[in-house]
Amino acid sequence: MTASVPGSTASDSGARRERRLLVVEDDRAIADAVVRRLASEGYQVDVVHDGPAAVVAADRHRYDAVVLDVMLPGLDGLEVCRRIQSRSPVPVLMLTARDDEADRLVGLAVGADDYLTKPFSPRELVARIAALLRRVDRAAALAATLEHGDGADERLVVGGLTIDVAARRVSVGADEVHLTRTEFDLLAVLARRCGRVVERDRLLADVWEWDPVAAVRAAQGGAARAVDSHVKALRRKLGADRIRTVHGVGYALEARP
Repeated sequence: MTASVPGSTASDSGARRERRLLVVEDDRAIADAVVRRLASEGYQVDVVHDGPAAVVAADRHRYDAVVLDVMLPGLDGLEVCRRIQSRSPVPVLMLTARDDEADRLVGLAVGADDYLTKPFSPRELVARIAALLRRVDRAAALAATLEHGDGADERLVVGGLTIDVAARRVSVGADEVHLTRTEFDLLAVLARRCGRVVERDRLLADVWEWDPVAAVRAAQGGAARAVDSHVKALRRKLGADRIRTVHGVGYALEARP
C-alpha cells in the first residue's frame, strides 16, 4: 500500500515531498493512522504488515527511513532490522509496546536508530522521523564537502579512542568498532566536549535534532531513556569506564591515561 497527499504541491511539503518511508506494523488500525499522518506531512509512504514482507519491500525499494514495529508475524522486528541493515543501512525508528531497557539495547545492537513506545502521539512520531532524516542529510552534506576537498578531515583522539568524523569510523587502539548512526553521532558530541559534562537535553538537541526548548522538557520524561540506552550501548562496545554518568545531569567522555 502506498499513500500520498491528494492535491498537494511541491510548495506545501518542501524537500520532504520526495522522501519515501516504509511503515511495518501488523495492527492495521495503528498502521493506517501512522500512514495518514505521515502522508499529511508530505511523505510518500509504503506499508506492510509482517516481517517477511518488510524484508522484501526493503530489497525492492530504497527507503529514506523505516518505521518498524517490534512484534510482527513471520519475523520479529529485531530480525527484520538486522536483515535490512546488513544489506543497505537505513534509518530505523522502532515501535514497541514494552518499555524495557533490555529490548531497547537489543534493538540498538541490530541497527535501530531510535525507539518510540506505544502508545505514542502522532506529533512525536513525525518529529522523530524528521530528526532522523535531518541527521542523514547532515552526514551526507559533510561527506560531500570532504570528498570535494572543501572541509577539514576531522579526527578526534581521546585516550586510545580514534574517531574519524569524515569516514564515520571508530577505533579502540588498532581495533575498529562498529557503531550505529546514532551511537556514532552521540560519541562525536561527547568527544568534542571531552572531560566536560553534556546535559541530556543538549544531547537530545545535538544528536536527536530536538528543538532546544522541547529537548529540555523531553529530557525530564521518556525521551531521556533513549539517551541512556545509547550510552549503555556505547559502553558495551567501547568499555564501561569511558563514559561517566553525572546523575540527574548527563554524561561525560573521559580521557584514559
